Amino acid sequence: MNVLDKLLSKLEDTLHLGGCLALVAVAVLINGDILLRLFFNEPVQIQFELTELYLMPALATLSLSRVFRDGGHLALDFGPETLPGVFGKVVALGRLLLPAVFFAAVTYMSGKFALKAFTNNEVEYGVLDWPLGWAYAVVPLGCGVLVLRLIHDAFVVRADHT
Repeated sequence: MNVLDKLLSKLEDTLHLGGCLALVAVAVLINGDILLRLFFNEPVQIQFELTELYLMPALATLSLSRVFRDGGHLALDFGPETLPGVFGKVVALGRLLLPAVFFAAVTYMSGKFALKAFTNNEVEYGVLDWPLGWAYAVVPLGCGVLVLRLIHDAFVVRADHT
């Protein structure tokens, strides 16, 4: 494992931990809200907004790269995993670079959206005033690291195996 792969793996593991903690927080908040409503007729006021704005985007995007690295992603296989010759190399490269282009576009657009929210101090008014820049920042972070992993696997890992 090269230095770049070690650094990328550490970053992926850290983000994955954040995504997992977001999932735990969602479960605790929802169940706490249910129990408090049931037994004390008192809801957890921030549950819905916190889950919707911060936790769901975090759990949806922060683990993307780690899950891809571990081979846990969903895939539609319509042919053999490897094909012989130059055509096989082109197909294998395309299977990594096409998603990299897509997720680079998602990273760019969501990054622009997050930057705009930060610079304009955009806020979601609710039980609390929720700053939206932080809510939006997890999408370009998670997708951006996935782009790095796809490019790494396309060029560094492939170079090691050819």
